Formats: sequence, structure tokens, C-alpha cells
Amino acid sequence: MSTLTPRAVCFALIALVSISTHVVADTSSASHRRTLDIDSSVVTDHETKILGKRVKYSATTGTQPVWNSKDEAVATLFYTYYQRTDVKDNADRPLVISFNGGPGSASVWMHVAYTGPRILNIDSEGYPVQPYGVQTNTYSILDVADIVFVNPVNTGYSRILEDEDGNLPSKDEQQKMFFGVNADISYLADWVNTFVTRNNRWRSPKYLIGESYGTTRVSGLALELQNRQWMYLNGVVLVSPTDIGIERDGPVKAANRLPYFAATAWYHKKLDSELQSKDLTELLPEVEQFTINELIPALAKGGFIGEDEKRTVLGKMARYSGLSEEAIMQNNLDVDTAFFWKALLRDEGKTLGRLDSRYLGVDAKQSGNRPDYWAELTSWLHSFTPAINYYLREELNYKTDTKYNMFGNVHPWDRTNNHTGENLRLAMAQNPYLNVMIQSGYYDGATNYFDAKYTMWQLDQSGTMKDRLSFKGYRSGHMMYLRRDDLKQSNQDLREFIQASTPEQGQPAMYSR
Repeated sequence: MSTLTPRAVCFALIALVSISTHVVADTSSASHRRTLDIDSSVVTDHETKILGKRVKYSATTGTQPVWNSKDEAVATLFYTYYQRTDVKDNADRPLVISFNGGPGSASVWMHVAYTGPRILNIDSEGYPVQPYGVQTNTYSILDVADIVFVNPVNTGYSRILEDEDGNLPSKDEQQKMFFGVNADISYLADWVNTFVTRNNRWRSPKYLIGESYGTTRVSGLALELQNRQWMYLNGVVLVSPTDIGIERDGPVKAANRLPYFAATAWYHKKLDSELQSKDLTELLPEVEQFTINELIPALAKGGFIGEDEKRTVLGKMARYSGLSEEAIMQNNLDVDTAFFWKALLRDEGKTLGRLDSRYLGVDAKQSGNRPDYWAELTSWLHSFTPAINYYLREELNYKTDTKYNMFGNVHPWDRTNNHTGENLRLAMAQNPYLNVMIQSGYYDGATNYFDAKYTMWQLDQSGTMKDRLSFKGYRSGHMMYLRRDDLKQSNQDLREFIQASTPEQGQPAMYSR
């Protein structure tokens, strides 16, 4: 064994100090950078009560990569997966895969307000209360199905990854990879395949649920999963759906707003006593029939409509909408929703919420053609943002310095070649097991309930699959589950939809003659 001279020891100590200093410098540099593990999971165990019965479950929060065609990780998606643990076998237990919309919105909305086991603290009508936080969702569908909430790229904690050289894709490359109707569907289908494989859920009946733009997403995913991933679904749920690529322009677009106007005017007691005395569900079919049989044909005639017919239609529009004949005439019978939100309660100095017209706002001026801000969205962000940040970190133990994006940067979004409605129809035609349910709030002015009905009617024009299409309406807005009575009913509707569309053991997927 050799011995070191004092001179050698001195040089060795200098080298050691140099190495240590270098390591410390690297650590310091890394600490200035906010990063997220691209493949991670944290599991916590919980117990709750749903419909009066005790349910044990695990919650897995984590990230799972998105890979490109070269099998390189190009993004990572944050998810939360709830799995009931007091069942012996999940082979025949349904799996619900949940998406919100935007595009650019995180999964927070349905996660902590609709189907999950914990929901935010709000009052019975959906308004924020303090202290912020979460409470038990006694109506969650976790008793009958496991649920995974998925955050697309740039929403929640989901992020695009740098390449080996530390560079992000260009804006154009990012759009082609993630930010468009079809790019979004393509990479999410592959991600879902990986998730189902990793969690051994290939045998489970599978359901997609999407809200708002998420309905475009899940409509396209239904066919993409079948044709590219060979994964067949039992159900698709469209919550407050977009047009899913089914056009409704011109007279149809203008006329379809009236039933929503009527619902909102009824809620705010702006109709005459005869109409006001009717229940909402009695009033709306009357307005719908007028819309289809009289208003659409009248608007189709444009400036060539006869004066008598125009006066008759004008009078009925005013009666059903709560607006004056003068205001409707000034808009040529084509009343924009933004004008309605500003005009209905103008004499009271209040405006209406866009996504839920039960919510009221106050503008700088009573004049004008649109509200200064969306009263309902500011109210929701009031309670959702602190709730999700608290819940993920303190109850589900997922800790990161990465910012949770309620709304992420995904624009410009490529909306070309949106054939998602036709894709959903084709997926249903190919798969006799596949059922579709639509859920809408009567007071939603962004994706109004009558547009949703129209979309359902046009989805299968042959009518051969209409027994697999259903519609449910609720006395609230875009996020109808915020109102406690509708939270209970909408979850029950989901529960019954899942149970009815899960076939008996051995029941074949086939059409009979």
C-alpha cells in the first residue's frame, strides 16, 4: 500500500474541494429550474360514503408520458385515477375516462365538482363559500365505476418536454403535435392505450365523458380508439356539447337560441303571468315547437317575409324571450346571445352570466351590447382554484412547484377538418355496444341545450340508432352539477347509463334482423 507525501495530500485536498464546489454549483443551478417528473405516481388510500354505503378506494396521482412515432417522450400528462379497492376483481368493473374542454382547460371542473369522490365547498346553488376546500361527494359514481381524470398538454400539470438538447418544439411543431382537433385526438388515444395497458383495464367496459370542447374530443376519440387502438367503448357522455362538427348556421343558429332565452327569462321572472305560472319543463316544449315550426321558416325568408307573418313571429319571440319587440326588431329577429345577456336585466343594472345565466354581473354602464365580464366564470375560479391546489397537494400528497394551469396556452388551435360528429356516428354504427348520452343545463348560454338536442337529432339522420341516444336536461347552466339537486340527479343519470349500457355476461355485440 503506497503512502502519500504531504505535497500529494495537499493537491488531493485541493482537487476534492474543487470537485465538491463543482457539485454544489450544479445543484444550485438545478434548484433554479422548475421541473416535473415525466413518469411518476403517488398512491393514497381513502374511504367515503356514496348513497349511504361505505366505499374504499385508492387515488393515484401522477404523470405518464406522451410518445411520438419514434418512441421519444415529447410531453407528459398529469392524471388522477380513482379505483375502488373493496371489490375482489375489476375485470368487469367499468372505467370512466374523463376530459374537460376549452380547448386549454384542465380536468379540474368535473374532477372536484361532478363525478369524483371529493367536491369543492360551494353552496347548494353553486356559489363560492369560505373557507375554501373540498367536501365529500355523496353522489359520486365511484360506487359503480373507476374514474381517471386526464389533463391534456399544457393544462393542469401537463407539459411539453424539451429534447435532449434542452430545446422545446417550435410553435408550429407544437400545434401539429398537440393543438388542433385531430392532433389532440391522435395523441390522447395513444395515451389512453398506454394507461389502460399499464393498469390492466383491457377487459373493463370503458366510457368516455367530456364537457364542452371535451365533447368534441371524446366524439373523435370514440372512432380513433376503435380504428387505431382497437379499443371499443360501451358509452360516450357529452356534457354541455359543442357542435361536434355538425353545422347549424343561418336561420337554425339564430332560432335555436330562443328556448334558452325563454328558460332564462322564466328563471328571472321576466315572462307574462301565464307563462310564468307554468313549470319550466312545461314551458320549454311549447317554445321548442314554435322554434321548429314557425321561427326557423320565418328567419329563412329573411327580408322577404310577409309583414303579417313578421308581426306574429315578432310578438311570440318577445313573449317567450322577455325582450321588447323593439329590441328584437332592431336585430332583424336575429338576437345575439351577448345582447340578450346585457339586455334582459338592463333596467335593473345587472348582466347575465354566459355559461350560467343564473349568475349576475354589474357593468360600468347600463348601455352597450355585451357584458363587461363573465359573472359565472369569476365566481367559479373563486372556489375551484384554491380547492384543486389544496386537494392535490394536501389530501392526495402530490407535491410539485409546477403551476396548476386552470387554463393553459394551447392557441392557436387548429379547428379544420372537424368531423367528430360523423366519427361518433360511425363508431356507433361499427360498435353495437356503444351508447351516447347528452347532458345539458337549461341556463347555459354558451352551448345551449336546444343546440344539444339539435345535434343529437342530426347525429344519426337515419334514425336507426336513436334508441342508443338519450338527452337529459337540468335546471342550471354549463356545469349543471354545481347545483346540489342537479349534482344528485346528473350522477344518478350517469350511474343508470353505465349500468344499462354494460351488457350481460355473454351478450354478443351484434345487430339482429
